[in-house]
Amino acid sequence: MEDFGLDLSVEEAYMHEGRTGRGTIDIVAHRQGKEVDEKTVSEIYARKTAYFNQFPPAEPMPGALDLLRKIQSQHLLIILVTGSGTRSLLDRLERFYPSVFQKDLMVTGFDVKKGKPDPEPYLMGLKKGSAALGCPLLAEECVVIENAPLGVEAAVRAGIPTIAVNTGPLNPSVLEAAGAFCVYPSMQALYDSWAD
Repeated sequence: MEDFGLDLSVEEAYMHEGRTGRGTIDIVAHRQGKEVDEKTVSEIYARKTAYFNQFPPAEPMPGALDLLRKIQSQHLLIILVTGSGTRSLLDRLERFYPSVFQKDLMVTGFDVKKGKPDPEPYLMGLKKGSAALGCPLLAEECVVIENAPLGVEAAVRAGIPTIAVNTGPLNPSVLEAAGAFCVYPSMQALYDSWAD
């Protein structure tokens, strides 16, 4: 963003996590009295990808695989709802969490018209779960595990009880204010408390 004259702090980046990239760019630009066209948005994405690819590959989140395996062992349906749709993310999910996520039970940024905080991604997840089960999947029969305020808000607006895991620099109160009924400091902490 800085390369294009747009001001975005690290904390604000976490506040926008889950929103479509275009939505984030528009908010930041409008705040500064600027307009961005499709060409500029594409250039920002290309620059972001170039920077992203300079970093070492991301490591799996500690405790996440154990938690996912525990959920699988309880025969609960796992539906992935992400604002991303990049091939690299989907490849990493399969590498880090093999045989956990099924393609027909994924909602990505490319599947929705409105990103988080709109409830559409989670409502679509409920529809995909209903199709997989062959019967209606009700919001109150589910639980969302989210790490971003906008994701928490989207899930709560879809009527789904939401647990937050604070994976960034935000104060836990931000996730509570978004509607999470509890906040854990890490996936490992949630894993350790899953039975509760």
